[in-house]
Amino acid sequence: MNPDADREMVPELTAGLGLKPQHYDAALACTAQGLWFEVHPENYLVAGGPRLKWLDAIRKHHPLSLHGVSLSLAADARPDTVHLSRIGNLVRQVDPALVSEHLAWSFWNGVYYPDLLPFPRTREALMRIASNISITQEALKRPIAIENPSHYLVVDGHDWSEIDFLAELTRRTGCGLLLDVNNVYISAQNLGFDAEQYLDSVPARAIMEIHLAGHSADHNSETALLIDSHDTPVSAPVWALYSRLIRHAGPKPTLIERDGNVPAFGALMDERDRAAAVMLDPSAEFKSLAKAA
Repeated sequence: MNPDADREMVPELTAGLGLKPQHYDAALACTAQGLWFEVHPENYLVAGGPRLKWLDAIRKHHPLSLHGVSLSLAADARPDTVHLSRIGNLVRQVDPALVSEHLAWSFWNGVYYPDLLPFPRTREALMRIASNISITQEALKRPIAIENPSHYLVVDGHDWSEIDFLAELTRRTGCGLLLDVNNVYISAQNLGFDAEQYLDSVPARAIMEIHLAGHSADHNSETALLIDSHDTPVSAPVWALYSRLIRHAGPKPTLIERDGNVPAFGALMDERDRAAAVMLDPSAEFKSLAKAA
């Protein structure tokens, strides 16, 4: 597998949206240049029916991305063989432009937990996760992108910084990075590190995809914890960080994520168009913020 060649083969994608069932008709009719749609493969692991029929219709007009939430790559176990096989069947069926997963675990002793859980970035964890990524890529016959996690508390016992850990995973396995800018922002706020410095340190060549999303504050927390809720528009600080990242890394396929309080398709397209404009001209975001002020 030559990951660099595979990355170069990704179709020309600009900014995309998470595909929601209530937006299928509007998505199918939309003719925006470079538009693509992302889905969670777990919602489409069926033998047939309306979901797959719609997905097949959409992919004839727009590229697709599969963004997994259940492979549990950071668990102390190999990916579930049956589940990975089902995802592989879907990959072959819909031929997505991108496939991604989270740097987290959610499976333990036969039980799936409805969350993406943290872990200490130890040398042992690096070897285990690298092995799980390689197993996944071999099963899917393509490189995947790994998403940086959102953090809510300090986890002790790290041997690696997050950037170095991610970079080493890409070096060992040939995987790429899915850089979630909102995750960087809320983690920086919650843990007290510099989000700009984090983005400036990311190996640009490894980035296959970018995510942008909204967040909310946990008002029950004494420390005003920020939550990666995906239920609000992308915030001004995240837009500013995104512009900085594009200046650093160049344009990358960028997704607007919205999973709660989902607005009309047109409102999401406005955010999508804003991201597409930044990809063309990162300074456009500063002009937009100055105009709003």
